[in-house]
Amino acid sequence: MTSDSAEPSVSTASPSDKAVDCQIQVRLKREGEQLQLILPKSAEMPDEATWLELWQQLKHRLNTGERFWQESTIVHLIADDQLLDGQKLQVLADALSEVDLKLQRVFTSRRQTAIAAVTAGYSVEQPTTAPSLEKNPAESTEVLAEPLYLQTTVRAGVEIRHPGTIVILGDLNPGGTVIASGDIFIWGRLRGIAHAGASGNRACRIMALQMEPTQLRIADAVARAPETPLSQVYPEVAYITSSGIRIARALDFSKTNLLLNS
Repeated sequence: MTSDSAEPSVSTASPSDKAVDCQIQVRLKREGEQLQLILPKSAEMPDEATWLELWQQLKHRLNTGERFWQESTIVHLIADDQLLDGQKLQVLADALSEVDLKLQRVFTSRRQTAIAAVTAGYSVEQPTTAPSLEKNPAESTEVLAEPLYLQTTVRAGVEIRHPGTIVILGDLNPGGTVIASGDIFIWGRLRGIAHAGASGNRACRIMALQMEPTQLRIADAVARAPETPLSQVYPEVAYITSSGIRIARALDFSKTNLLLNS
Protein backbone atom coordinates (compact mmCIF):
# COMPACT_ATOMS: atom_id res chain seq x y z
CA MET A 1 0.00 0.00 0.00
CA THR A 2 1.40 3.35 -0.96
CA SER A 3 1.42 6.02 1.73
CA ASP A 4 0.92 9.73 1.30
CA SER A 5 3.74 12.12 2.07
CA ALA A 6 3.84 13.82 5.44
CA GLU A 7 2.46 17.32 5.84
CA PRO A 8 3.78 20.15 8.06
CA SER A 9 2.82 19.96 11.72
CA VAL A 10 -0.17 21.93 12.99
CA SER A 11 0.40 25.28 14.58
CA THR A 12 -1.98 26.54 17.26
CA ALA A 13 -1.55 30.24 16.52
CA SER A 14 -4.58 32.46 17.01
CA PRO A 15 -6.54 33.53 13.91
CA SER A 16 -5.74 37.13 14.82
CA ASP A 17 -2.02 36.44 14.37
CA LYS A 18 -2.43 36.42 10.60
CA ALA A 19 -5.02 37.82 8.22
CA VAL A 20 -7.51 35.22 7.00
CA ASP A 21 -7.11 34.43 3.31
CA CYS A 22 -10.60 34.78 1.84
CA GLN A 23 -9.50 32.96 -1.34
CA ILE A 24 -9.54 29.73 0.65
CA GLN A 25 -13.14 28.62 0.96
CA VAL A 26 -13.91 26.65 4.12
CA ARG A 27 -17.68 26.28 4.26
CA LEU A 28 -20.26 25.30 6.87
CA LYS A 29 -23.50 24.03 5.40
CA ARG A 30 -26.63 22.65 7.05
CA GLU A 31 -27.64 19.22 5.76
CA GLY A 32 -30.78 18.01 7.53
CA GLU A 33 -30.03 17.78 11.24
CA GLN A 34 -26.27 17.75 10.64
CA LEU A 35 -23.72 20.33 9.57
CA GLN A 36 -21.22 19.79 6.79
CA LEU A 37 -17.74 21.23 7.18
CA ILE A 38 -16.46 21.42 3.61
CA LEU A 39 -12.75 21.85 2.92
CA PRO A 40 -11.60 23.06 -0.51
CA LYS A 41 -10.04 20.63 -2.96
CA SER A 42 -6.28 20.83 -3.22
CA ALA A 43 -6.56 22.14 -6.79
CA GLU A 44 -8.78 25.01 -5.61
CA MET A 45 -6.21 26.33 -3.14
CA PRO A 46 -3.64 28.99 -4.07
CA ASP A 47 -0.09 27.65 -4.33
CA GLU A 48 0.96 29.54 -1.21
CA ALA A 49 -1.98 28.35 0.88
CA THR A 50 -1.13 26.32 3.97
CA TRP A 51 -2.94 24.09 6.45
CA LEU A 52 -2.64 26.88 9.03
CA GLU A 53 -4.63 29.21 6.78
CA LEU A 54 -7.37 26.59 6.41
CA TRP A 55 -7.56 26.24 10.17
CA GLN A 56 -7.57 30.02 10.65
CA GLN A 57 -10.48 30.46 8.26
CA LEU A 58 -12.45 27.74 10.05
CA LYS A 59 -11.87 29.45 13.41
CA HIS A 60 -12.94 32.75 11.84
CA ARG A 61 -16.19 31.25 10.51
CA LEU A 62 -16.97 29.49 13.78
CA ASN A 63 -16.39 32.52 15.99
CA THR A 64 -17.84 35.35 13.91
CA GLY A 65 -21.39 35.90 12.80
CA GLU A 66 -24.56 34.21 13.99
CA ARG A 67 -24.40 30.58 15.07
CA PHE A 68 -27.09 28.75 13.11
CA TRP A 69 -26.73 25.39 14.86
CA GLN A 70 -28.08 23.76 17.97
CA GLU A 71 -25.91 22.60 20.85
CA SER A 72 -24.18 19.24 20.24
CA THR A 73 -24.98 19.27 16.50
CA ILE A 74 -23.22 16.48 14.58
CA VAL A 75 -20.66 17.56 11.94
CA HIS A 76 -19.69 15.65 8.81
CA LEU A 77 -16.27 16.67 7.51
CA ILE A 78 -16.10 16.75 3.69
CA ALA A 79 -12.31 16.53 3.37
CA ASP A 80 -12.23 15.53 -0.31
CA ASP A 81 -8.55 15.10 -1.34
CA GLN A 82 -7.06 17.02 1.59
CA LEU A 83 -4.41 15.01 3.45
CA LEU A 84 -5.27 15.00 7.15
CA ASP A 85 -3.40 13.11 9.84
CA GLY A 86 -4.59 12.37 13.36
CA GLN A 87 -3.21 15.64 14.74
CA LYS A 88 -5.04 17.76 12.17
CA LEU A 89 -8.28 15.89 12.74
CA GLN A 90 -7.93 16.48 16.48
CA VAL A 91 -7.35 20.20 15.91
CA LEU A 92 -10.51 20.39 13.76
CA ALA A 93 -12.50 18.44 16.35
CA ASP A 94 -11.27 20.72 19.15
CA ALA A 95 -12.22 23.85 17.19
CA LEU A 96 -15.71 22.45 16.60
CA SER A 97 -16.06 21.37 20.22
CA GLU A 98 -15.37 24.93 21.41
CA VAL A 99 -18.64 26.02 19.75
CA ASP A 100 -20.71 22.98 20.82
CA LEU A 101 -20.27 21.00 17.59
CA LYS A 102 -19.24 17.32 17.43
CA LEU A 103 -17.22 15.80 14.58
CA GLN A 104 -18.59 12.34 13.79
CA ARG A 105 -18.00 11.34 10.15
CA VAL A 106 -15.25 12.02 7.59
CA PHE A 107 -15.76 11.87 3.81
CA THR A 108 -12.41 11.56 2.02
CA SER A 109 -10.86 10.33 -1.22
CA ARG A 110 -7.46 9.90 0.49
CA ARG A 111 -6.72 6.50 2.01
CA GLN A 112 -4.24 8.01 4.45
CA THR A 113 -6.92 10.39 5.74
CA ALA A 114 -9.39 7.52 5.99
CA ILE A 115 -6.92 5.49 8.06
CA ALA A 116 -6.24 8.44 10.37
CA ALA A 117 -9.97 9.09 10.82
CA VAL A 118 -10.84 5.47 11.65
CA THR A 119 -7.90 5.27 14.06
CA ALA A 120 -9.23 8.39 15.79
CA GLY A 121 -12.67 6.77 16.16
CA TYR A 122 -14.62 8.60 13.44
CA SER A 123 -16.94 7.05 10.88
CA VAL A 124 -15.45 7.17 7.38
CA GLU A 125 -16.87 7.17 3.88
CA GLN A 126 -14.94 7.17 0.63
CA PRO A 127 -16.57 8.15 -2.68
CA THR A 128 -17.52 5.51 -5.22
CA THR A 129 -15.34 5.39 -8.32
CA ALA A 130 -17.14 6.99 -11.24
CA PRO A 131 -17.75 4.67 -14.24
CA SER A 132 -15.77 5.28 -17.42
CA LEU A 133 -17.60 7.34 -20.05
CA GLU A 134 -15.81 5.43 -22.82
CA LYS A 135 -17.61 2.15 -22.11
CA ASN A 136 -21.05 1.10 -23.17
CA PRO A 137 -23.16 1.12 -19.97
CA ALA A 138 -24.54 -2.32 -20.87
CA GLU A 139 -21.02 -3.75 -21.15
CA SER A 140 -19.36 -1.86 -18.31
CA THR A 141 -18.22 -3.65 -15.17
CA GLU A 142 -17.77 -2.21 -11.73
CA VAL A 143 -14.37 -0.66 -11.13
CA LEU A 144 -13.41 -1.03 -7.50
CA ALA A 145 -11.11 1.30 -5.62
CA GLU A 146 -7.82 0.08 -4.20
CA PRO A 147 -8.28 -2.00 -1.02
CA LEU A 148 -8.46 -0.09 2.25
CA TYR A 149 -6.18 -1.57 4.93
CA LEU A 150 -6.85 -0.60 8.55
CA GLN A 151 -5.08 -1.68 11.70
CA THR A 152 -7.64 -0.76 14.32
CA THR A 153 -10.66 -1.89 16.32
CA VAL A 154 -13.94 -0.66 14.84
CA ARG A 155 -15.90 0.39 17.91
CA ALA A 156 -19.63 0.89 18.48
CA GLY A 157 -21.01 3.88 16.58
CA VAL A 158 -18.25 3.85 13.93
CA GLU A 159 -19.19 3.15 10.32
CA ILE A 160 -16.66 2.60 7.52
CA ARG A 161 -17.69 2.79 3.85
CA HIS A 162 -15.29 2.12 0.98
CA PRO A 163 -15.85 1.51 -2.78
CA GLY A 164 -13.50 -1.48 -2.80
CA THR A 165 -12.30 -4.27 -0.51
CA ILE A 166 -11.76 -3.55 3.20
CA VAL A 167 -9.13 -5.40 5.25
CA ILE A 168 -9.16 -4.78 9.00
CA LEU A 169 -6.39 -6.04 11.27
CA GLY A 170 -8.42 -5.95 14.44
CA ASP A 171 -11.95 -6.51 15.71
CA LEU A 172 -15.32 -5.27 14.49
CA ASN A 173 -17.20 -4.66 17.74
CA PRO A 174 -20.98 -4.80 18.26
CA GLY A 175 -22.47 -1.50 17.11
CA GLY A 176 -19.72 -1.01 14.51
CA THR A 177 -20.45 -1.22 10.77
CA VAL A 178 -18.23 -1.98 7.76
CA ILE A 179 -19.67 -1.50 4.25
CA ALA A 180 -17.60 -2.35 1.16
CA SER A 181 -18.30 -2.59 -2.55
CA GLY A 182 -15.77 -5.46 -2.59
CA ASP A 183 -14.87 -8.16 -0.07
CA ILE A 184 -14.46 -7.73 3.69
CA PHE A 185 -11.65 -9.41 5.63
CA ILE A 186 -11.64 -9.07 9.42
CA TRP A 187 -8.43 -10.46 10.93
CA GLY A 188 -10.00 -10.61 14.35
CA ARG A 189 -13.51 -11.00 15.81
CA LEU A 190 -16.44 -9.93 13.63
CA ARG A 191 -19.24 -9.04 16.06
CA GLY A 192 -20.82 -6.03 14.35
CA ILE A 193 -22.46 -5.48 10.95
CA ALA A 194 -20.56 -6.34 7.75
CA HIS A 195 -21.95 -5.61 4.27
CA ALA A 196 -19.85 -6.78 1.30
CA GLY A 197 -20.76 -6.27 -2.36
CA ALA A 198 -22.75 -3.21 -1.29
CA SER A 199 -23.18 -2.04 -4.89
CA GLY A 200 -24.79 -5.35 -5.87
CA ASN A 201 -21.91 -7.79 -6.47
CA ARG A 202 -23.15 -11.16 -5.20
CA ALA A 203 -19.74 -12.79 -5.76
CA CYS A 204 -18.20 -10.90 -2.85
CA ARG A 205 -17.31 -12.61 0.43
CA ILE A 206 -16.85 -11.84 4.09
CA MET A 207 -14.11 -13.58 6.05
CA ALA A 208 -13.21 -13.36 9.74
CA LEU A 209 -10.98 -15.23 12.16
CA GLN A 210 -13.98 -15.41 14.52
CA MET A 211 -17.47 -14.95 13.06
CA GLU A 212 -20.04 -13.67 15.58
CA PRO A 213 -21.84 -10.97 13.58
CA THR A 214 -24.84 -8.92 14.52
CA GLN A 215 -25.70 -9.04 10.82
CA LEU A 216 -24.06 -10.13 7.56
CA ARG A 217 -25.04 -8.74 4.16
CA ILE A 218 -23.71 -9.60 0.72
CA ALA A 219 -25.30 -7.53 -2.03
CA ASP A 220 -29.05 -7.84 -1.33
CA ALA A 221 -28.84 -10.99 0.82
CA VAL A 222 -29.03 -10.75 4.62
CA ALA A 223 -28.12 -13.25 7.35
CA ARG A 224 -27.46 -13.43 11.06
CA ALA A 225 -25.09 -15.63 13.00
CA PRO A 226 -26.52 -18.80 14.62
CA GLU A 227 -27.93 -18.18 18.09
CA THR A 228 -25.90 -21.09 19.49
CA PRO A 229 -22.17 -20.24 19.41
CA LEU A 230 -19.72 -22.77 18.01
CA SER A 231 -17.85 -24.97 20.46
CA GLN A 232 -14.67 -24.41 18.44
CA VAL A 233 -13.43 -21.18 16.92
CA TYR A 234 -11.81 -21.11 13.48
CA PRO A 235 -11.67 -18.76 10.46
CA GLU A 236 -14.90 -18.71 8.46
CA VAL A 237 -16.11 -17.35 5.12
CA ALA A 238 -19.59 -16.05 4.31
CA TYR A 239 -20.71 -16.27 0.69
CA ILE A 240 -23.92 -16.43 -1.37
CA THR A 241 -25.46 -19.67 -2.56
CA SER A 242 -28.77 -20.34 -4.31
CA SER A 243 -30.41 -20.59 -0.88
CA GLY A 244 -28.90 -17.40 0.53
CA ILE A 245 -25.81 -16.60 2.58
CA ARG A 246 -23.85 -19.58 3.83
CA ILE A 247 -21.01 -19.60 6.37
CA ALA A 248 -18.29 -22.22 5.99
CA ARG A 249 -14.93 -22.94 7.53
CA ALA A 250 -12.26 -21.12 5.54
CA LEU A 251 -10.32 -24.36 5.04
CA ASP A 252 -13.37 -26.20 3.68
CA PHE A 253 -14.28 -23.24 1.49
CA SER A 254 -10.78 -23.19 -0.03
CA LYS A 255 -10.92 -26.92 -0.77
CA THR A 256 -14.32 -26.54 -2.46
CA ASN A 257 -13.01 -23.73 -4.65
CA LEU A 258 -9.98 -25.76 -5.67
CA LEU A 259 -12.19 -28.68 -6.70
CA LEU A 260 -14.54 -26.43 -8.68
CA ASN A 261 -11.66 -24.71 -10.49
CA SER A 262 -9.55 -27.83 -11.17
